[in-house]
Amino acid sequence: MAKNTILIVDDEESILDSVGDILSDEGYSVKTAPGGERCLEILESGEPVDLVLLDIWMPDIDGIEVLKKIKESWSFLPVIIMSGHGTIETAVKATKLGAHDFIEKPLSIEPLLISIENALKFRDLQEENRLLKEKSGKTTEITGKSKKIVQLKEQIRIVAPTDAWILIQGENGTGKEIVAQTIHRLSKRSKRPMVEVNCAAIPDELIESELFGHEKGAFTGAVSMKRGKFDLANGGTLFLDEIGDMALKTQAKILRIIQEQKFQRVGGSKTISVDVRIIAATNKNLEEEIKKGTFREDLYFRLNVIPIEVPPLRERKEDIPLLVNEFLKEFSKGSITMEDDAVEALFNYDWPGNIRELRNLIERLVILSKDNVIRKKDLPKQFLSSEPAAMTGEAAGEEAECFSCPDFKTARSIFEKTYLERKLSQFGGNIKRTAESIGIERRHLYRKIKALGIQN
Repeated sequence: MAKNTILIVDDEESILDSVGDILSDEGYSVKTAPGGERCLEILESGEPVDLVLLDIWMPDIDGIEVLKKIKESWSFLPVIIMSGHGTIETAVKATKLGAHDFIEKPLSIEPLLISIENALKFRDLQEENRLLKEKSGKTTEITGKSKKIVQLKEQIRIVAPTDAWILIQGENGTGKEIVAQTIHRLSKRSKRPMVEVNCAAIPDELIESELFGHEKGAFTGAVSMKRGKFDLANGGTLFLDEIGDMALKTQAKILRIIQEQKFQRVGGSKTISVDVRIIAATNKNLEEEIKKGTFREDLYFRLNVIPIEVPPLRERKEDIPLLVNEFLKEFSKGSITMEDDAVEALFNYDWPGNIRELRNLIERLVILSKDNVIRKKDLPKQFLSSEPAAMTGEAAGEEAECFSCPDFKTARSIFEKTYLERKLSQFGGNIKRTAESIGIERRHLYRKIKALGIQN
């Protein structure tokens, strides 16, 4: 775990040395700046700082002006003001500008350490509140009592308190992100952020900037310095989702950085050290990707310290009633229930889209519900019979409609729309998996969906 870093800002070298020695003895990591300009340079460089001890009277920039700039750009960074010429007026002004505390020189060790401890605790509470707001409305618990889920929860309980790196594997929609969040919440790093990166959603040309940050002017559009995900996750957890979709070039850089825990921003030359726990997730078989040459074997072995497999919903169908109740509470606030025979009908389906598909179904049923009960007849056709959808009466009607068309073009359009609607339903609306399944490019599938007026 990273030690809290304190930046001492004072134009008196004796203060920098003496206070720095005291804080180092107390287990803090210490940085020093002989004036306000150097203080701002350190903060702008992105070097990790958890608290600033700031002198008021300095020859280059007044401490009050430095405080203003800190609160403008780093609002959650706690600042304790030090002054040998303190007045009530100055103390009140500093407090109004956001200073956590005001301490008079000569400094007394015990009050200084108490003030620092309180400021860091307050910072941690602010961070916890921010994370809670971000996660409001999101499911962050693993729901289920099936044998496989009980085993999964026990595995998480054992590995979460460690700093071991974890590779979570499982199909799309199984809840890999929730597993990662649970591991972080039960870890020693829970008071620090868990920063999430969807490796599949970031273009290859931008992923380095997202992960490592960039300096001002590093490329067209880089109008200011930006901290990367590794930097933001310092002391906490970095969750690399869909790691199997990361480009080989970026994989090489990731491997070096996660081994050394050091990196440079795009366009920069300064080396930044971090302490980050890595949790990665993928829906791909990485061993197969290694054979195909699309994933680095050395990165796989580095990430795969502790493998965790998240079971698909078809292997834990006994959890369906619990999940249904959870989603009904989420979308209807408990005002809508589902009849037992409707819940039982859900067991006849294989759930290729897993929990995400079930959640989407319950949300749709709640929206379309005409009263406070969802009945079996309200379910889509694929849940009303264990027979394939193509054997239902509706499918037969669509087939008849195709054969009654006056021309081939119209018949083909009807067939394509029906076929794509069923395939999209089969994969829970997932465009990528549907495209892979039917053997066409994702962009082509998007165009087809739009042209045929399919509601996904």
